[in-house]
Amino acid sequence: PLADPLKSVWLVIHVFVAILATSLFALAFGLSVVQLLQTRRERKLVGAPVDAAGRRSFLRTLPSADALESLAYRFAIVGFIFWTFTLIAGAIWANDAWGRFWGFDTKEVWTFVIWVLYAGYIHARATRGWRGTRSAWLSIIGFSAVLFNFTIVNVFFKGLHAYSGLTQ
Repeated sequence: PLADPLKSVWLVIHVFVAILATSLFALAFGLSVVQLLQTRRERKLVGAPVDAAGRRSFLRTLPSADALESLAYRFAIVGFIFWTFTLIAGAIWANDAWGRFWGFDTKEVWTFVIWVLYAGYIHARATRGWRGTRSAWLSIIGFSAVLFNFTIVNVFFKGLHAYSGLTQ
C-alpha cells in the first residue's frame, strides 16, 4: 500500500528546497531588473557632462551593471542546483505517494520547463558569452516562468498540485 502523501519527509524536503530555490531565483530576478536599469543609466552617462554624473540617483549608489549581472548569475546557479534537487525530491515523494516518479502533471511539467530555462540561461552565459542585457532578460524570463508556475498553474490547472479549491 502507498503511504499517506502528506506524511512523507520527502514532501517537507521537496517544499523546503523549492522555496529556497525560488527565493534565490527571485534575488537573481531582482538583480537582473536593477542591472537593466543600471545599464541604461551607465549608457546615458557616456559622453554626458561631468555635472550629470553628480546628480543624486539611487542607482549611483549601487554596483556596476556588470557586477550586478555577475551576482544575479551566481544566485541563479545556486538556485538551479536547489531546483534540480526539488525535481529529484519531488520524484522520490511522488513514487512514495502515488507509485510513480513522473506523471506529466501540469506542475511537474512546468517545474521541468523552469529547469530547462535556467539550464539554458546558465549555459548561454557560460559558454556562448550571453552577457549584459541578454543575460538579464534570460534571468527575467526564467523567473516569469516560476511566477506562472506558482500562480496560474496552481490556480487554474487540474492535477495533483492544484491547491486553489476552484472548480472547473
